[in-house]
Amino acid sequence: MVSTIQVLPKEVVHLITAGEVIDSLAAVVRELVENSLDAGATRIVVSLWPEQWRVRVADNGCGMNLEDLQQAASAHSTSKIRSCADLWKITSLGFRGEALHSLTTLAELEILSRPSARISVPLTGGTEGEVGWRVVYGHGGQILEQQVAAIAPGTVVTVSNLFGSCIARRQGLPTVAQQMKAVQATIYQIALCHPQVAWQVWQNDREWFTISPAPTMGKLIPQLLQQVRPGDLQELQLELPNSQQNSLNIVVGLPDRCHRHRPDWLRVAVNGRMVKAPELEQTILGAFHRTLPRDRYPVCCLHLLICPDQINWNRNPAKTEIYLNDLSYWQQQVSQAIEQTLRINSDTIQEAVHTSRVGKLIKVAEETGAYNTNPSTPPNPATSHTLKAVGQVNNTYIVAEHPGGLWLVEQHIAHERILYEQLCDRWQIVPVEPPIILYQLSSVQVSQLQRIGLDIEPFGEQLWAIRSVPAMLQQRDDCADAILELSRGGDLQTAQVAVACRSAIRNGTPLSLPEMQQILDDWQRTRNPRTCPHGRPIFLSLEESSLARFFRRHWVIGKSHGI
Repeated sequence: MVSTIQVLPKEVVHLITAGEVIDSLAAVVRELVENSLDAGATRIVVSLWPEQWRVRVADNGCGMNLEDLQQAASAHSTSKIRSCADLWKITSLGFRGEALHSLTTLAELEILSRPSARISVPLTGGTEGEVGWRVVYGHGGQILEQQVAAIAPGTVVTVSNLFGSCIARRQGLPTVAQQMKAVQATIYQIALCHPQVAWQVWQNDREWFTISPAPTMGKLIPQLLQQVRPGDLQELQLELPNSQQNSLNIVVGLPDRCHRHRPDWLRVAVNGRMVKAPELEQTILGAFHRTLPRDRYPVCCLHLLICPDQINWNRNPAKTEIYLNDLSYWQQQVSQAIEQTLRINSDTIQEAVHTSRVGKLIKVAEETGAYNTNPSTPPNPATSHTLKAVGQVNNTYIVAEHPGGLWLVEQHIAHERILYEQLCDRWQIVPVEPPIILYQLSSVQVSQLQRIGLDIEPFGEQLWAIRSVPAMLQQRDDCADAILELSRGGDLQTAQVAVACRSAIRNGTPLSLPEMQQILDDWQRTRNPRTCPHGRPIFLSLEESSLARFFRRHWVIGKSHGI
């Protein structure tokens, strides 16, 4: 009987391998750009002709000499690793040596390159000098043409007629517009990881977009997400303790100003590459829980620099999927970093300025308003506060002074944030006597109250006795109404939000200066002081420089009087 199992021809193997590496125009751009970054490029120009299935990437990296060019497109040829041990200390973006060889299988490939000025290259005739070379590759990486070329130091790679050897592959791809959108997203992701690089992207010989270099990821984001302003973001860079190589860089959209309908700006990068990290993404979402409005998602970009021996890049064929050796440690570090960025303290207070709302606030301030300064209870001058309560507007907003200007703090939702975090930390059910009697509860409502820990039992026809309640509701006159509200669904956290909301100081309640100051002090110590548990902003800041502009304090006195 003839065996049905046969060894595949090499050309079929190469096509299969190429299909795993190169599956779109965006994949071509990704692979070529990563090579440019590995070469130390600080300026990258990407040119696309999608209808012609052509891509060109030019960079100012270290370049290649002729010997390197002759090996560049051979199967599994790379300068990044040498042995099995190197797989555990990968610091480059590319390392498998597959991309250029795959491109010779799927397209026409041309590379022009010249080493940087510090590299000396032998010239024909025996003299030493620097020279560029042009090499054209055929199927499988064999060299078809080789000649000296006039080129500045760096590399230019041109891929033409992509999938020309397998036209059916083109038919299964998205439209040109969708592919260009994927290319843009790819470049954006890479640029976020390498903010110091300048980008110029052309489509059909017209400039499409540019990205200017920035010192940090946070400074770059407003170029990519235009509705976000620098003041909407908080960035934190940490060198992690007990580690010489590990660090964390995180950019957070402040939840009172910046959030999304979809989790499309929840990004995780490791060692210069965007990766899929579901566990870390869930950690980020968890850290923003009860800080955003309903059905909204945070803007958060996380870049971890991790010692290479703590990462397994080679466990999955896709280099975007990695395995961290100590995932729980990184989850803890990320949670703590987000908590730190969301705080309001002396380091972040100057940046907490809602510049877009200043104009509206000034217009409102010009109208007559009632201020309750409570002069009978002056503040204690011996006590130093970051925020100093100075008054109350309409028995609703606490007016607070700080070194950078003036804040308005909405008293009810600030107190709600305080109580919610206290409830989360110290949820306590206490007995109540006499019991609270409720009428006509459904079986679902009874189960809900039992689920959040309340002691409930039948007390007669359609009557139920509640013998324990949350401690915060125990002394309230509306305790029965609050318990009825809790019976209408939701998990424990939902119940805690409801209790905090009902227990917080109501708007319209007059407060003394000490009472206002106590709210300000307690609120500043919360973990997420920017929004209430429902996601509403708690405070509005007006910086002193805006006040100075409004009152023309920069005018020369003589000129302002017409002298």
